[in-house]
Amino acid sequence: MLLHYVVLFVAAFLAGIINSIAGGGSFLTFPALVLVGVPAVVANASNTVALVPGSLASGVAYRRDIQRLGHSRLKAWLIVCMIGGAIGALLLLFTSDRTFRQIAPWLLLFATALFAFGAQVSAALRGRLHSNQIAMLSLLFPIAIYGGYFGGGIGIMILAAFRLYGMTDIHGMNGIKTILSALLNAIASVIFIAAHQVAWVPTLFMIVAAIAGGYAGPLLARRVKPQVIRHFVTFVGIVMTGYFFYIAPR
Repeated sequence: MLLHYVVLFVAAFLAGIINSIAGGGSFLTFPALVLVGVPAVVANASNTVALVPGSLASGVAYRRDIQRLGHSRLKAWLIVCMIGGAIGALLLLFTSDRTFRQIAPWLLLFATALFAFGAQVSAALRGRLHSNQIAMLSLLFPIAIYGGYFGGGIGIMILAAFRLYGMTDIHGMNGIKTILSALLNAIASVIFIAAHQVAWVPTLFMIVAAIAGGYAGPLLARRVKPQVIRHFVTFVGIVMTGYFFYIAPR
């Protein structure tokens, strides 16, 4: 039992750091919950709840970068992400545990591939939306639905959308990305809590670790090369994808 909590603490702390820098923390926390015996759907819901405070802590740490960017259209982005997150959470509640265990490996595979090659794709398409607000909202909405349902790799999806929009300030982009993902996950968390789909003991334990990691992340972001974090997360994603394909019910 003690080993379970050590695994959860380390996973949540590292996830808080990773989410604040590049995204991909769910590659650690969702598998960690499943490994300690939490059912897959409940593990996914609990993972969402556990990482929200850490994301908000990162948003606080990025507040100067967000203020410097001062994006006037942020309010519309927040509303769309919150609606999409709620829809994704409701879709998860209508998914059985067996079905989700069959879907999870493919979600992890998609998120890992996106994380590994998302930077190249977003760089190649940079500025293609030409600050078109309608196109941006149309892009954020399905991303938010995916985030409410699963969330793995959502950080790189949002950053890719920002690059398409023409944004270039990486620290400001990270700050807004953190706020958007935190709020859509917060809405999803309210739905999961109301539906009694949260394993509270491991979740509360992970919240503390995720907050610490989330606040430490931006402080480390300026000292650690992004490539190092990206390679680490990609490696974890590959390992976890293979594991979930192995344990998926046939």
